[in-house]
Amino acid sequence: MDDLDTPVLDNHLHLDPEHGRGVDAVRDFARLGGTHLLVVNKPSWLLGVEPESGADFRPVFETTLDVVDAASDLLSGRAWPVLGVHPGLISRLVDERGFSPSAAAELMQAGLDCAAECVADGDALALKSGRPHYDVSDAVWEASNDVMRHAFALGAEHDCAVQLHTEAAEDLTEVAAWAEERGLPAHRVVKHYAGGRLAGPTPSVMSEKDRLTTAAESGEPFLMETDFVDDPDRPGAVLGPKTVPRRVRWLLESGYDEAVERAHVTTPKQVYGIDTRATLSR
Repeated sequence: MDDLDTPVLDNHLHLDPEHGRGVDAVRDFARLGGTHLLVVNKPSWLLGVEPESGADFRPVFETTLDVVDAASDLLSGRAWPVLGVHPGLISRLVDERGFSPSAAAELMQAGLDCAAECVADGDALALKSGRPHYDVSDAVWEASNDVMRHAFALGAEHDCAVQLHTEAAEDLTEVAAWAEERGLPAHRVVKHYAGGRLAGPTPSVMSEKDRLTTAAESGEPFLMETDFVDDPDRPGAVLGPKTVPRRVRWLLESGYDEAVERAHVTTPKQVYGIDTRATLSR
């Protein structure tokens, strides 16, 4: 297909070179006109890591750092890593490994500290945290919020954005206020898997037409994502890597040129400090 005359960023997907499609998924994305990727590490347990300390997360992060380098070689733009601890880990630690909620939170915060070292070294662009999107006990919920607030403090310390995995919501102003209290501007908090409307953080909108129409017509900053999971056991899970370029083409054909510019140029610069135009090499 013809190249799209715009940077095209998928703000949240996973690449698993060992178990999944890895860079073959990147080739699909690039072939359809995709130029930039934010690659989030897969949950630690899906890579066979059952951490005992913060340092135990390092192999999980290194897998993502390596595949991001390979992905950048295939893109006319580039890929960046987003590293962190999946909030669902707290349930595995508490329910399966006998951790107390507070001890689980401490371990997850140590994992975030390890991820933040990668940001400080210039190897990663942003952090990932959040809280469970399913029902949990009050103690687990509070511990999860403590982990998320720690991620905000790290984001402020290292001047980086924080992507969140949370429950479905259209109003996360309280969460955004927690970030602001710790020195991280609300617009640098990104709600992954968002609908087209969100109060508080910046929405990373799942690339379904109804959600994108809402976001495009809102006039507000937004990003686009697939949450491609790169799991051969779940080949239809979430959206495939071709989706964002296809939806960008559809938005342009529908007259939403300004919204495409907003999602793929101005919002990435506001949130992450990245320049998707300047990083296009051809």
